[in-house]
Amino acid sequence: MPTFRAALTALAGLSVPGVLHNYGVSTIPNSLIRAQLPALLALPGEVSERRLFRERGEAFQALAFSGSARTIRYTVTHLLLVAPTADGVGLRSHFPRLIDLIDAYFAALAADVTLGGALLEPPKVTVEPGTFAHGDASFHGCALRHVWLIEL
Repeated sequence: MPTFRAALTALAGLSVPGVLHNYGVSTIPNSLIRAQLPALLALPGEVSERRLFRERGEAFQALAFSGSARTIRYTVTHLLLVAPTADGVGLRSHFPRLIDLIDAYFAALAADVTLGGALLEPPKVTVEPGTFAHGDASFHGCALRHVWLIEL
């Protein structure tokens, strides 16, 4: 039975054309430089505290029938960082590149929707473009928020 770590590792290994670096939870650098972008960071949870309790759902489910699967839902953020905020004239100036990378991301995810069998079902993914802090800098990009169902 796959673990949460195995699913995060599989997500970090998602090969997206146009993305220079993928970082898993054990390899996320403390800071990023322009030469490392665009980059994907697999984060075990939300990116910002302002959204921490905005949505509620089932965390742990044990079905009442003997022998049924016990499952847990995880929220994971795959953070796509495209450019430092100092580049261009704001997020709008990076939309064409960001849109192309989002399309490439979902094409790559569609090729392996259960991340090698780590997930019980395809993830529910929402896309949130914006500005995101990492280390001591801020970047234009988007948060790809996944909701996963994994069997215990």
